[in-house]
Amino acid sequence: MSTAPRQTALDAVHRALGATMTDFAGWDMPLRYGSEREEHIAVRTKAGLFDLSHMGEITVTGPEAVDFLNFSLVGNIGSVGVGRARYTMIVDEDGGILDDLIVYRLGETEYMVVANASNAQNVLNELSNRVEEFDAEVRDDRDAYALLAVQGPESPGILKSLTDADLDGLKYYAGLPGTVAGVPALIARTGYTGEDGFELFVSPADAEKLWGALMEAGTPVGMVPAGLSCRDTLRLEAGMPLYGHELTAELTPFDAGLGRVVKFEKTSESENFVGRAALAAAAERAETAPPRRLVGLITSGRRVPRAGFSVVADGKVIGEVTSGAPSPTLGKPIAIAYVDAAHAAPGTEGVGVDIRGTHEPYEVVALPFYKRQK
Repeated sequence: MSTAPRQTALDAVHRALGATMTDFAGWDMPLRYGSEREEHIAVRTKAGLFDLSHMGEITVTGPEAVDFLNFSLVGNIGSVGVGRARYTMIVDEDGGILDDLIVYRLGETEYMVVANASNAQNVLNELSNRVEEFDAEVRDDRDAYALLAVQGPESPGILKSLTDADLDGLKYYAGLPGTVAGVPALIARTGYTGEDGFELFVSPADAEKLWGALMEAGTPVGMVPAGLSCRDTLRLEAGMPLYGHELTAELTPFDAGLGRVVKFEKTSESENFVGRAALAAAAERAETAPPRRLVGLITSGRRVPRAGFSVVADGKVIGEVTSGAPSPTLGKPIAIAYVDAAHAAPGTEGVGVDIRGTHEPYEVVALPFYKRQK
């Protein structure tokens, strides 16, 4: 029996704006409001406003919350200060990635774990199963938050006009409680676009009021509502991985070129964590006999590679595209792919993508494709 997609607190707003809606991970979400290219360019040059209320918030509290998170996740959560955040992952015993996460430390013994929408229930189940030996509590807070994101170079100015919070002192991957347009919010300097920006965690009851205030403040400087479609091309240009594409349960963080997020030494008493042995073996493999590496591919042609297309060289398959799209910023098709280590160096020649039987030439480049000027 199929169930209808869930709706965010901003569903009526999206429909009033004429958004093209799509079922994404069981949620009805705005794909685009008009031109996804124009939304993309607005975020790169001015600002975009996103509804990300489909993301999954899980609160972890208690005297042993940090020990529990160090045991459950690959990162060293004990070194995260109050008001700061960390990108990390949760893996299974074999080291396979179950999701990539952001963990915010809200207080001495309170943390918020933010999971991807498609994996939120699985992450909640895993954490609930792993907490039994610890004096800590795992709470499903997915219904407690709406999440709005203001992304782009104009975002600090837009937000400053609506809050007394110290945004200048708010570093990247930090969050502080504040009030935005009279609405209580956790203001985080995080995002998934490659631009400066903020994510605002608020009560669903306040979401429409905050959206309206942000649009009123942002429209004069060129901010537009932005959908999931341009969010994908923005993160692709910024070389940011997407679960189900660059990250899967069949890959370890080391396979994905993200071994840096795994910390074998942690600040809690026990440094035994889920997947440790498998990850140690994966780290050694990556050093001695690297598997396929994650690279960027770019072409001066017009044909766009898509996820699952084969990467070829000398008539042989040497890899697979994980994400591909036309790049609005570069004006060319781009892709992220896993390729054999022998063909992974930037500038490697003779590499192509099999696009419906034709081997289209592509250049191997280092990620990211785009990096903002700070």
